[in-house]
Amino acid sequence: MADNTEVIVNPKEDIVDPWTVQSSSDKGVDYDRLIEKFGSMRINDDLIKRMEKVTGKPVHHFIRRGIFFSHRELEMILEKYEQKQPFYLYTGRGPSSEAMHLGHLVPFICTQWLQETFDVPLVIQMTDDEKFLWKEEIKDPDQTYRLAYENAKDIIACGFDINKTFIFSDIDFIGGCPEFYKNICRIEKKVTFNQVKAIFGFNESNNIGQVSFPAIQAAPSFSSSFPKIFGGHTRVPCLIPCAIDQDPYFRMTRDVAPKLKFLKPALLHSVFFPALQGAQGKMSSSDPTSSIFLTDTQKEIEDKINKYAYSGGGATLEEHRKKGGDLDTDVSYQYLRFFLEDDVKLERLGKEYKTGSLTTGDLKKELIAVLQKLVGGHQEKRQRVTEDIVKQYMKPRPLNYKF
Repeated sequence: MADNTEVIVNPKEDIVDPWTVQSSSDKGVDYDRLIEKFGSMRINDDLIKRMEKVTGKPVHHFIRRGIFFSHRELEMILEKYEQKQPFYLYTGRGPSSEAMHLGHLVPFICTQWLQETFDVPLVIQMTDDEKFLWKEEIKDPDQTYRLAYENAKDIIACGFDINKTFIFSDIDFIGGCPEFYKNICRIEKKVTFNQVKAIFGFNESNNIGQVSFPAIQAAPSFSSSFPKIFGGHTRVPCLIPCAIDQDPYFRMTRDVAPKLKFLKPALLHSVFFPALQGAQGKMSSSDPTSSIFLTDTQKEIEDKINKYAYSGGGATLEEHRKKGGDLDTDVSYQYLRFFLEDDVKLERLGKEYKTGSLTTGDLKKELIAVLQKLVGGHQEKRQRVTEDIVKQYMKPRPLNYKF
């Protein structure tokens, strides 16, 4: 799944596609306008209540806090679940670096909750081919192929059910699964260059691999692509949790699905995870100061937050006490929205910071403690992921689910 997103500073208007995010505000992308532009639906209180009624448990705080904020046909998935009909999850990762950062974790944390809550199968696509096609500095697909297996260890450490999860490298899988490749061909034949040009902005400078790649990312949306997993069941609905910059791929997928007599995938969209320098800053795997990485030490986490996390507080302590902090631009508070699970504490910290009784330094201390625990715990889990465990997850096989 594509993961090339860059955030560009100070454009005239928001621009969001799978490779570039441009925000015209220091508060980040205007998601209401993005929903209107993309034609998706806001996840409202009624839908959240329905999810809780159907599952019998509170929704994940990512959904409750609007971090996953938009959807396509989530109601259909809930209806299938109510009728005790199966569905499956699909998400992915574009392996471009040894170390994943906190932003990369967001879709996997939500997907793990969805798998556990609904007790359903999951496929995770490692788009090692896509990274080779787009990254000029990567000279050979062997590089991204190796990174796919390394990144798989971080993904497995998120706690996915080994009996219900299939992780696959495109480079590995496409050549070994005729049904997967057949679906890629079917999609390619039904989507014209003019269509992908309009959706993705391709032009004469794009290599032919880039132009054809959207069909590869679309194919896992259809259960017929995985005969070993789904036992020949070709109409199992799919739910895709992803950042909203990936939506163009799946708008194309949803458009082509009826032409192939396939089911349209449903989607859950997340907001973008801000760089340490702020919502307009560029978060990059090649820039260690732009985010907290899953390989960072406890000291590195502390130093990065203290040195680089953009503050929405006053220029001086006196000004801060008088005017308070800006929760919409303060990176420490935004990170706490993602990773502090305690709603009551988050609300208290927000109120105190907004009124100026809590300083930027105090807020950063709270965040450092949360992230040190999160990253430290993740590192311990990753260390327990052996090569044999990775091979088990990446072996095509029937998943433990009754279809």
